[in-house]
Amino acid sequence: MLQGKNNKETVEVSVASERAEAIGGVLIALFAALMAISQMVNGELEEEMMIAHNNVVSYSSWYQSKSIKESLKESELDYLHALIESGIVSGDKTPAIEQKITEVEKKIAKYDSEKTEILLGSSHVGEENWVQDIEGELGNITGVKEWEQLTQTYDYATKKFDYALLFYQICIVLGAVCIIIYDSPALQKGLIILMIIFGTTGTFLSIYGYTLAP
Repeated sequence: MLQGKNNKETVEVSVASERAEAIGGVLIALFAALMAISQMVNGELEEEMMIAHNNVVSYSSWYQSKSIKESLKESELDYLHALIESGIVSGDKTPAIEQKITEVEKKIAKYDSEKTEILLGSSHVGEENWVQDIEGELGNITGVKEWEQLTQTYDYATKKFDYALLFYQICIVLGAVCIIIYDSPALQKGLIILMIIFGTTGTFLSIYGYTLAP
C-alpha cells in the first residue's frame, strides 16, 4: 500500500516536472525571439546614433570654417576702416574703399546668417532666413544642436535596450536552469515565475526604448 502511494507521488512529481520543463522551454523560445528582435532594433538605433554623432562632428567643423571666414572678413573690414581713418586713402580713392567696405560687411552678415542656420537648423531660423544650401537646395540644414539632441536621444534609447537585453539573458538562463532541474516542481515553478518577471521587464524596456527613438 505504501509502495503504491510512493509510486503515485513519484508519477505526479514527474508529470509536474515535465509540465514545468515544457513551459520553461516555451518561455525560452518566446523570450529568445523577443531578445533577437530587440537586438536587431538596438543595432539599427546604434547605427543611427553613430551617424548623428558623425554629423555633429562634421557640422561643427563646417560651423568653425564659417567662423574663420567671418573672422578674416572682420579683420579685412577693420583694415579698410583704418585706411580711411588714418588718411592713407583719400580723394578719388575713398569711394572705391567704401564700396569694398560695403561688400565686406555683406559678406560678414552672410557668414553670420550661415553660422546661425548651421548651428540651429533651417527649421528654427525660419524660411526667410534660409541662406545656406545643401547641393543647391535651401532649407535642408539640420543644425549642430539638433544633431546633438538626436545623439543624446539615440543614446538614451539604446541604453534602455541594453538593459532589456540583460533581463532577457537572465530570463533565458533561468529557463535553462528550470529545464535542467529534475523532480523539483516547486523550484521549477519559482524559476518560471522569475522568467516571466524578467522577460516581461525586458519586453517593457524594449518597448520604452523604441518609443524614445526619434
